[in-house]
Amino acid sequence: MELILKYFTDLIPEQVKQFSELEKLYKAWNLKINLVSRKDIDGLYEKHVLHSLSIASVFKFSAGSEIIDIGTGGGFPGIPLAIFFPQVRFHLVDSIAKKIMVVKDIVKETGLTNVTTAQIRAEDIKDRKFDFVVCRAVAPLKELWKWSKPLLRNSRSEVPNGQSAIGNRQSPIHHPGMICLKGGELNKEIQESGTRPHIIEIAQIFEEEYFKEKFILYVPV
Repeated sequence: MELILKYFTDLIPEQVKQFSELEKLYKAWNLKINLVSRKDIDGLYEKHVLHSLSIASVFKFSAGSEIIDIGTGGGFPGIPLAIFFPQVRFHLVDSIAKKIMVVKDIVKETGLTNVTTAQIRAEDIKDRKFDFVVCRAVAPLKELWKWSKPLLRNSRSEVPNGQSAIGNRQSPIHHPGMICLKGGELNKEIQESGTRPHIIEIAQIFEEEYFKEKFILYVPV
């Protein structure tokens, strides 16, 4: 938990409490269901919570925005982002029932009121649109974009005062798009995807060794 407070000093007490509760909840569930790699569970705050919050270091979502986390697994990055952005609505989906069961319980136990869940494949979601898709490395970028694009609103509001849509936590994002956490060598994957993502090095945000060669990819609509 100290690692979260190292980088995010303006959390309110309720958020600190919610983040603090994640460790006991995930450790308890991980004894029953292998949500998080057993070798990684002791590094939950670095490898899962802080990694998820790298998005919050770059993007500031406007109040009332709707965000879908596809292939959420154990709730990453959706749950940490929902704690960080209480005025934003998050919809967490996964095709595996037991994972959604855990996510529902953690949402309930932490008192999150801005999260909904569903057991469904992203490509089966119909008649719903979102401002952003977030995801971790659940599939190649080409597949992620194929699933994400139909879920995104097509409107592109102008960014006020000519400010960049990314890279400034003080400026809300106005361009719908997909935000994906990935690692390693990405050139071939990006080329095959047919997208031209903005690439942010997480090592430029967090100094821990774990974040070397880890990236945020943002593909606007």
